[in-house]
Amino acid sequence: MSAPRPSVLLVEDEPAQREILRYNLEAEGFQVIAAANGEEAMERVAEGLPDLILLDWMMPHVSGLEVCRRIRARPETRGIPILMLSARSEEVDKVRGLETGADDYVIKPYSVAELMARLRAHLRRVRPAQAGEVLDWQDIRLDPETHRVTRAGAALKLGPTEFRLLSCLMERPGRVFSREQLLDRVWGRDIYVDSRTVDVHVGRLRKALMATGGDDPLRTVRGAGYSLG
Repeated sequence: MSAPRPSVLLVEDEPAQREILRYNLEAEGFQVIAAANGEEAMERVAEGLPDLILLDWMMPHVSGLEVCRRIRARPETRGIPILMLSARSEEVDKVRGLETGADDYVIKPYSVAELMARLRAHLRRVRPAQAGEVLDWQDIRLDPETHRVTRAGAALKLGPTEFRLLSCLMERPGRVFSREQLLDRVWGRDIYVDSRTVDVHVGRLRKALMATGGDDPLRTVRGAGYSLG
């Protein structure tokens, strides 16, 4: 099973625009979770954390600004990059969007190529392994391009699932991931796997990481999940 594609929550109330963006995002290799309004966007976020959020400002009932505020108010979602789309081109509007919590502000009409480049740039920040960057944490090194993992210079043997699991944990050392979050990021949203399967693979990963010696780098947080360090 290949690694899940990076996920984008696309929040856009106009159906035609939503489908155009969905087409281009999927063509770039993103998994798209679509929402037609602000309330639906919050429901999708609650169901599983996306890697990025592409958020339209002008929507009925709950605006993009309000969605942005709510996402930034929750500890578990405040670190998700938000790119706001808006026809408002005045500097004061851009400042307002950024001060509300958006990481980037894209004015309509926009270049699709530029939008995708900006998305990729933010993805590199939050999911560097997805962008092919080598990850280092203490004496552990993971190279997503060559699919190799070493600890203190010694090569480790990891199965594909354990490799993806370590990659996820190394992207955010110290962060505690719940079983459900790991299922989304390692197995994918469209795959049904029992949450206890995560425990089995964490056990395998822990054994592989300690095969050449050294302390156990994985932390089990009872009732919460797992973290690296």
